[in-house]
Amino acid sequence: MSDSHDHPPAPVDPHAVPHDAHHAEMHVKLYVGIGVTLVALTGFTVFLSYVNFDKIFGGHNWNMLIGMFVATFKVCLVGAIFMHLKGEKPTVWRFLYFTAFFVLGLFLLTAFAIGDPIFGTSHNHH
Repeated sequence: MSDSHDHPPAPVDPHAVPHDAHHAEMHVKLYVGIGVTLVALTGFTVFLSYVNFDKIFGGHNWNMLIGMFVATFKVCLVGAIFMHLKGEKPTVWRFLYFTAFFVLGLFLLTAFAIGDPIFGTSHNHH
């Protein structure tokens, strides 16, 4: 059952770059860019260990706070790009939001417990 209007297949250019190759090249550029960014941020984190932000900002634990923000940004980059979370369904994102909320809550409870003058570790003298 052939149609009388069949056309021969279009000639294929052997030198043309296939669509898949362009797509792969785009992903490789993205992955290399993210990798370079992660290495640069790791270097920045090492640099932070040599600067005392507590003296600059007049508070306590600024180095740890800035380092945690850099580490959080790095984790978000790895999750979104390398673990392909940027294209996930909303249900997956809801689980991530709940997990982040409870992890932050546990961190805050730990920080409050350490800073508590009654139960904290700094004032336990028997």
